Amino acid sequence: MRILVTGATGNVGRGVVRGLVDRGVDVHALGRRPERHAFPAKVRSHHGDLDHPDTLAEALRGVDALFLFPVPRTAERVVTLARDSGVRRIVVLSSGAVTSGDDTDHHLPVERAVEASGLEWTHVRPGEFAMNKLALWGPMIRAERAVYDPAPDFGWFPVHEADIADVAVLALIEDAHVGRAHTLNGPEFLTHRRQVELIAEALGEDVRHVSVTPEQARERYRGQGGFAADNADFLLGFEDYGGGETDPGGAEAPAVPDAGAMPTAADVTGRPARDFALWARDHAAAFRS
Repeated sequence: MRILVTGATGNVGRGVVRGLVDRGVDVHALGRRPERHAFPAKVRSHHGDLDHPDTLAEALRGVDALFLFPVPRTAERVVTLARDSGVRRIVVLSSGAVTSGDDTDHHLPVERAVEASGLEWTHVRPGEFAMNKLALWGPMIRAERAVYDPAPDFGWFPVHEADIADVAVLALIEDAHVGRAHTLNGPEFLTHRRQVELIAEALGEDVRHVSVTPEQARERYRGQGGFAADNADFLLGFEDYGGGETDPGGAEAPAVPDAGAMPTAADVTGRPARDFALWARDHAAAFRS
């Protein structure tokens, strides 16, 4: 079985590549600059860009299954190319926001394009990525051992990227997941304040949680650049999922669901979902320097 992993240098994609290699699959990895990443020796890497579907022909040749990173603008064209190349199964990296109904214009169109293709499909819908906290808080923690945050009592069920990858791997190689959407969360509700405490424990150092206004936090995120700057308005409540303007001061802390009712990777893999404390230990070096 030959499987092509798009977004192969990303946080989830790297785990999917490793998981497939461990199972003896013929793995091909697609990226804009794959030469910058050290894939396992048996992996064949390809230059390609989902924003430009015509760059994908070589990578798709002989592929049986595709792990698809979501790019809604080109999704229909990419799916058509995959089908015409002989791909029979597509697993979509989607979002829990589709399950909740909040996402109608980013991940949902990708899901619909795949379903309309007539190919076998599975959607993997993670909720809050734990990795977001490294992108948002990492620069502050490295520089000042502090997190400047306007919502200490807000929280959710952050999910470890390795759990997302594990579910995607099973969906790619097992028939039981065809036609299903797997929504994934972490195993416990954690406020921002508690997440900071767990990162501090992983570091073995004090990390201060400093309450600031949403406006002050946005200024810091924009100054950091990258993911933090690109997503500051949404993450801090200045806009909704669709990009509409909202009032960050009017937001209330979400009601805490029963943790037992929240779907996790354990429902798919049969193994306990990785918790945030483990995630923080796994990434302590990245927070340290």
